[in-house]
Amino acid sequence: MTVRGCLSVRTYYVYILASKSCVLYVGVTNNLERRLFEHRQKLAPGFTAKYNVTRLVYFETFENVRDAIAREKQLKPWRREKKIALIEAMNPEWRDLSAAWQNG
Repeated sequence: MTVRGCLSVRTYYVYILASKSCVLYVGVTNNLERRLFEHRQKLAPGFTAKYNVTRLVYFETFENVRDAIAREKQLKPWRREKKIALIEAMNPEWRDLSAAWQNG
């Protein structure tokens, strides 16, 4: 994709959300802030709305949508313990990694 003669590089995100009771959800998006807003506002009925899964605890970035989708498909079937180990390697305190976006 080019924009006025410049290459426009899209970024894709694979992310893990957690609820207060540590229910986990793995997703993929090209706009992480917008997608988190949609989860938090429960704009789409489903798993995250039902279990109030809204806290961003892990994410990875990709420049290629196929790579992002492949990674999401890799993570989704992982056992809970393996997902927790992945989260804790990046975010041992399980902080909401989007907190600064909400306050800024």
